[in-house]
Amino acid sequence: MEVKLWNDKREREMYENFAELYAIIKATEKLEKAYVRDLISSAEYETECIKLIAHFKTLASTLKDTIPSIERFAETYKMDCSAAINRLVTSGVPATVEHRAAAAAMATTSAATVAECTQNFITAMDSLRLNMLAVDQVHPLLSDISNSLSKLSFLPHDFVGKVKLKEWIARLSKMGAADELTEQQARQLHFDLDSSYNSFMAALPNAGT
Repeated sequence: MEVKLWNDKREREMYENFAELYAIIKATEKLEKAYVRDLISSAEYETECIKLIAHFKTLASTLKDTIPSIERFAETYKMDCSAAINRLVTSGVPATVEHRAAAAAMATTSAATVAECTQNFITAMDSLRLNMLAVDQVHPLLSDISNSLSKLSFLPHDFVGKVKLKEWIARLSKMGAADELTEQQARQLHFDLDSSYNSFMAALPNAGT
């Protein structure tokens, strides 16, 4: 006899989010240990850590009413992931960014902004995936990306990401706060964000960051 974990679609999504949160915390713990043991390079660590932090922030925000305490969640499921909790909840940035902060403030500012841009891109794309399609939900996320991109002097004024974001922000500004993107609009926005993110990442080596 099958035992159902959920009674409706809402409960099913909740448990799926629980599972994803559990996986993110576990993956972060393994990543932290691998970095400490020099099993991966700093560049590989930072790239993956930024992604995990961004995914975590989106999920934690979505589940804030259900899971008010990530520490309690980890304790309940006996996760023993102190390094991950420190990275995701306490610090919020990769260890490499923290190390650069101690070494050189100016270099850290650039690195932290790059991390901020990356997290903003991923947060926006994750939010679309979670069907957060109302204008008053999407507009702030796009504004955050636009603002963080503007802090990076190595990106040209006509950088494709900046242009696409300005177009979408202008489009959303003409809509009502409660209006929602259509499925086609959401799909196009996700595509534009993904291509802009890839262009942004490709520009980093040329910037010498």
